[in-house]
Amino acid sequence: MNFNFAHKRILMRVDFNVPLDKNFNITDDTRIRAAIPTIKAVLDGGGAVILMSHLGRPQKKDGTIDRENTTLRHIVPHLGQLLDMPVQFCEETIGPNAEAMSNALQPGQVLLLENTRFYASEEKGDEAFSKQLAQLGDIYINDAFGTAHRAHASTTVVAKFFEPEARGFGYLMQAEIDNANKVLDNPARPLAAILGGAKVSDKILIIERMLDLVDNLIIGGAMAYTFFKAQGGAVGKSLVEEDRLDTARQLLEKARSKGVTLLLPQDSRIADNFANDANIQTTPSNAIPDGWMGLDIGEQAIMDFRNAIQQAKTILWNGPMGVFEMPNFANGTKAVAEAIAEATRAGAFSLVGGGDSVAAVNDMDLAQDMSYVSTGGGAMLEFFEGKQLPGIAAIQTTAEHSK
Repeated sequence: MNFNFAHKRILMRVDFNVPLDKNFNITDDTRIRAAIPTIKAVLDGGGAVILMSHLGRPQKKDGTIDRENTTLRHIVPHLGQLLDMPVQFCEETIGPNAEAMSNALQPGQVLLLENTRFYASEEKGDEAFSKQLAQLGDIYINDAFGTAHRAHASTTVVAKFFEPEARGFGYLMQAEIDNANKVLDNPARPLAAILGGAKVSDKILIIERMLDLVDNLIIGGAMAYTFFKAQGGAVGKSLVEEDRLDTARQLLEKARSKGVTLLLPQDSRIADNFANDANIQTTPSNAIPDGWMGLDIGEQAIMDFRNAIQQAKTILWNGPMGVFEMPNFANGTKAVAEAIAEATRAGAFSLVGGGDSVAAVNDMDLAQDMSYVSTGGGAMLEFFEGKQLPGIAAIQTTAEHSK
């Protein structure tokens, strides 16, 4: 961030979309903490900060706004504690009050605007709304990687109303890009990608891209059963995408043609019901009895995956190995997290992203043992799929996009 912040108002997009309990207490403040260094840098540089964020999905089906549950006022006390200073709050995102409060800010002060998604114009990327936002600041900083894949007003369109030299990335956004590029650009090898989750359809693009990049591709989670069924295996009532069997076969063939080792879980912890207290046994993943379903990887799969992870010099992990929310089926995800932490401590570079993967790392207190833990699930996925993220492109695009 090469800016002179002195006596400037910095309009900053952050990602304060954090989980709240029924009493509106923040249950995981990772995203807020991630934005603090950029906020403090502006304040230390003599600037004032106007923060924009969304929280949840406030637009209800009937068109009304769920203000009680999604107001950013819930964030103010904790943000003030983290910054060790009072934080002002504006009940509006745009309009006379927002402009008056922004204009009145003194160097070293912080103003949090109301939820950007209280306005339908935000998600539509409306230009008039974006222009009103832009009037609140002299410099625009985007530090919200978690929303960089959305072409919304506050994440993308607003940037065009700032000259190229008056817009940029915050520390978090830059770190996300830099660490992702460590995997994509000349990574230390072997490079291993571990992909989990429920559906092949959600991960087709990243699987295809990884097959062009990695030495080892490890696939866990429910999507593994689509691959087993595509090979003629018996998977009981495990989750399978019948319309993706050909896709799975094509991906397996691409791995063979590229010389990529594609590891599937050779055994599974299976259950007779989708419940933590179901009856459980372990079987080969391609020989699951009728009426049973695979809900986690088995011990042999854990050994295979661990060996591949520990040989890797660069590791990307996105997605759980099983139904991580149920303790009886969290073992595979935990084992992978531990293996990645061990490899990292031994000198490998590891990048973890995606809600369940990050939750596992945080629950096990292993975040400090990973090289980088991404704050963006969908955004990270799209970055690795090779898509241009609107929130990044809006900053990187030069003069022709400024007005």
